[in-house]
Amino acid sequence: MGMVTDELYFKPQLRVINDDQIAQIHIATLEVLERTGVKMTHPRGLEILAGGGAWVQGDRVRFPAWMVEDALRKTPCRLVLGKRTGERTVFLERDKSYFGPSLDCVDYLDPETHVRRRFISEHLKVTAALCDALPNFEWCMTIGMADDVPAAIADGVVARYTMQYCEKPLVFCCKDTNSVKDIYEMALLLCGGKENLERAPYVVHYSEPISPLLYYDPAVDKILYCAENNIPLINFPCSQSCGSAPATFAGTIVQSSAESLSGLVLHQLVNPGGSFIYGALASVMDMKTSIYSYGANELTLMTAALAQMAQYYRLPFFGTAGATDAKFCDAQAGAEVAFQCLGAAAVGSGLIHDCSSWMDHGYLVSPEFMVLTNEIVDSVRHFMQGVPVTEETLAIDLIDKVGPGGHYLQEEHTLKHFRNVRYSNLFERMVYEKWKEAGSKTFEQRLQEITLAKMRHRPAPLPDDVVKELDKMQAKWK
Repeated sequence: MGMVTDELYFKPQLRVINDDQIAQIHIATLEVLERTGVKMTHPRGLEILAGGGAWVQGDRVRFPAWMVEDALRKTPCRLVLGKRTGERTVFLERDKSYFGPSLDCVDYLDPETHVRRRFISEHLKVTAALCDALPNFEWCMTIGMADDVPAAIADGVVARYTMQYCEKPLVFCCKDTNSVKDIYEMALLLCGGKENLERAPYVVHYSEPISPLLYYDPAVDKILYCAENNIPLINFPCSQSCGSAPATFAGTIVQSSAESLSGLVLHQLVNPGGSFIYGALASVMDMKTSIYSYGANELTLMTAALAQMAQYYRLPFFGTAGATDAKFCDAQAGAEVAFQCLGAAAVGSGLIHDCSSWMDHGYLVSPEFMVLTNEIVDSVRHFMQGVPVTEETLAIDLIDKVGPGGHYLQEEHTLKHFRNVRYSNLFERMVYEKWKEAGSKTFEQRLQEITLAKMRHRPAPLPDDVVKELDKMQAKWK
């Protein structure tokens, strides 16, 4: 034919702010950092920032624009994460997207009985192994709070079981540097030392400034510890429009960006060139209920805008999608998750968390919800492949061969390409009579059945000597 010699590929894209708006948000972010700054009481943090050029007056820190821009220049534009085996699997760069679950859920929804109860350490093993089994989640988080474990050591126990039952890269959250140290030492053990861990980091620490524009001392401690030990860091405020952030979306985006970048400046002063992930969970206060909404359309909109800011800054991004305010795997949950995941993938939201486990305003994890979200993410990934255009896919000669009134069922071209269509075991397409003959299973019954089967998965076990060493470490925690 001679029309197309190479594949023409276009990735579906979403943009919610244009270049002029990005420039305005950047200038406004610099103005907030320079004019208002942040509140910090941590003595060493204040000393480092003052020494680096910040204006420090008591507990108020203001950042001249050149400091922020200098920190942006020093920060790597990409970060590659690896499994505990060392395999490099997550490439945070440009607009690539990788989906994973959320963290610190309080309750657990049993997929067999549908009874809601407190999340305990046994549920960690189940949810971590399920995350390991679900192919569309490339990384994991410390999913629940472990209500049956003393609070002083809970962070370590949660991370230990997640690492033991899931091979994928881990993003963890914890209360203080003692816990960060304990989790880092486990990662060193599992990866075979510091050199292996730094070649393809297996753990990333998640820390939060408090909106609006406040750092409490343990958060600063953790930023410093991660910088000094070359542990990749996410600095991620949770800003609530109308409550802890302005009622306007642009104002919330500006404040959120300033909060994340203020941590970047401190981080880069301690470890120039250290891996840092930018982002914020920006949503709204529901003025009818006062809750922080995880299913709000505005969360998707503001997160998309922040993802575009990350691309402008050439920083890896921690995104949000796949959460819901629903209490069960119902139509609301499916609709909110589908909308969020497609928006996140289309804008290129980097390391996308909250997929599969944040229900009921961040309180509840459900294995069935994990399976449902995995299925939705699979659909999104299929959509994001776009429409490859080649001489083969245009099929002009074939169309001419079959001609008007023919069919393509027996064509070799059909045999070669029909598997490009996505098929699902969860979403069925049978005619009604065939569906009845197959047992008349509802969506909820199919979801439960698939979930219980997936929950039987276990990753390759750790060697006995490694498990014993983990036991020794845990016994020493205080």
